[in-house]
Amino acid sequence: MATAQEHQNAAAVGGETPYSKETNGTSAIDHGATTATKQRAPYDYGGNPLAHVRTNDSQLRMPAFGGEFQPGLYRPPNRKFGNPAPLGLSAFALTTFVLALINMGTLNINEPNIVVALAFGYGGLVQLLAGMWEMAVGNTFGATALSSYGGFWLSFAIILTPGGFEIASTLEAKGPAPFLNSFGLYLMGWFIFTFMLLICTLRSTVAFFTLFFTLDMAFLLLGIGYLQHGATGPNTGCIKAGGVFAVLAAFLAWYNALAGIADSSNSFFVIPVAHFPWSDTGRERRNKVDNSDARDAAHVA
Repeated sequence: MATAQEHQNAAAVGGETPYSKETNGTSAIDHGATTATKQRAPYDYGGNPLAHVRTNDSQLRMPAFGGEFQPGLYRPPNRKFGNPAPLGLSAFALTTFVLALINMGTLNINEPNIVVALAFGYGGLVQLLAGMWEMAVGNTFGATALSSYGGFWLSFAIILTPGGFEIASTLEAKGPAPFLNSFGLYLMGWFIFTFMLLICTLRSTVAFFTLFFTLDMAFLLLGIGYLQHGATGPNTGCIKAGGVFAVLAAFLAWYNALAGIADSSNSFFVIPVAHFPWSDTGRERRNKVDNSDARDAAHVA
């Protein structure tokens, strides 16, 4: 029986890497090749992504606290996400649409109880998830807007849930005024937040800016309606006016969602969104148009 030393010597004579604790008896040489040696394909260990990472590749290493402040030594694997904005806009639109119609007194419906289910499930949870996915694709504005309005609908549902947290019933124990004033301040806070987002849409599209403008007006009018309340309830005129702006915001949210969904793969036409002339896209389009003849004619005249 050959000893381990004899096997090691034979391997050395044959050109094979001898056994050592560095190689652990393995070899990266394919002995079945007839013309040239080739490196073995790494085994994926059941799809483990770490099996495909070359840890000795200096290009994969990240400097401490560098880049996008990603924790860890190696860059995360690239993953492709779809556009979550249409989902979030659709969730916002439907919930806003239903509540706006109730605020306008449609079909003599005066209580927003039916909105609680939408606010929890669609406008709240789904929109919050869409906001988190916006964060994953690197859209800070989209993540802030969708996640915040998802939180708005969740908090709105919590306030109006019968029983449960007993927020409305506790405030109304000494009359309607405490709840109306509290809810009015709540809506005014969302008016301020929406105005902040509105400023960030001034270099976007007309459709996107109009969405946040109408939504901001809705929050303002609804907040005034609750703060300037009567003896038994909010100011009806302001509430209905806020409902009108909220309906417009809902349709504009659906419009922007359709603009994000419709493309050449599923639609025969593209949804126009009207870029501002001072936006990057507007300037690019102006630069592509040759207006020299019109300028010369005006100068001659």
